[in-house]
Amino acid sequence: MCGLVGILGCKGPDEERRRLIHAMAETMVHRGPDGEGYVARDDCALGFRRLAIIDVDAESPPFPNGDRSIWSICNGQIYNAPDLFERLESKGHTFRTDTDTEVIPHLYEEHGADLVEHLNGMFAFAVWDEPRQRLLLARDRAGEKPLFYWTDGEEFVFASDLRAFLVHPRIPKALDPVALRRYLTHDYFPAPLSPLQGVRKLPAGHLLIVEDCKVTVKQYWDLADY
Repeated sequence: MCGLVGILGCKGPDEERRRLIHAMAETMVHRGPDGEGYVARDDCALGFRRLAIIDVDAESPPFPNGDRSIWSICNGQIYNAPDLFERLESKGHTFRTDTDTEVIPHLYEEHGADLVEHLNGMFAFAVWDEPRQRLLLARDRAGEKPLFYWTDGEEFVFASDLRAFLVHPRIPKALDPVALRRYLTHDYFPAPLSPLQGVRKLPAGHLLIVEDCKVTVKQYWDLADY
C-alpha cells in the first residue's frame, strides 16, 4: 500500500502549503515507508508516501506527463500497465521509470477522465490538470484502495488515511453521529460516510472532479451492468 494526500485551493504561501502537505503525509509513513514525493503547482499541492514494489529504485511519485502540465499520484497496482506502456509509447509518450502507475498522467493526456475505462487494477489516484485547473480523483471498481475527501467550498483536501485530516487546521475534529450509527448497524462505514464529520469516502467505482470550486461525483462502473 501507499499513501497519497493533496490540497486544492490553499491560498497560503507555498512554504506554508508544503509544510502542511509534509505534515499530513507523515501521518501515513506506515502506508509508505520506502520513499516520499511532493509537488506544489499553482493552487494544488500533492504529497505521496511510497511502498516500493515495482522498479524499487525509481523516484517516488508524483509523476508528470511529458511537458509537466499534468501530475499524478496513485496508491495501488495497474495490472495491464505493460500493454498501456506499449500503446502510449507508440503515440510518442516517454517514461522515466518502469513504475506501473506512471502510465496514469500519460493516459489522462490521451483520454481525460475516461482513462478509468482503460485501467485494470486496484487503485486510488489523483490527477492535477494544470492547464484546465481540474483535479480528478478515482477509486477502483471493487474499492480495494481507500480515498477520503473534505471541502468547505474554498478548499478541497483528500487523503488515503483519516489520520491525515487530523493535522489540517481548518478541518473540524468531530465525530459524525450518523456514520457511527451506521457503523453499529453494519459493522463498517458505508460510503460516502466516514467517522469524521464532513469527511467523505469516495465510493468504489466512482470518480470525482473538482473544477471552478465545484465538486462532481460520478459512478463509472456498476456490477449490475454485467
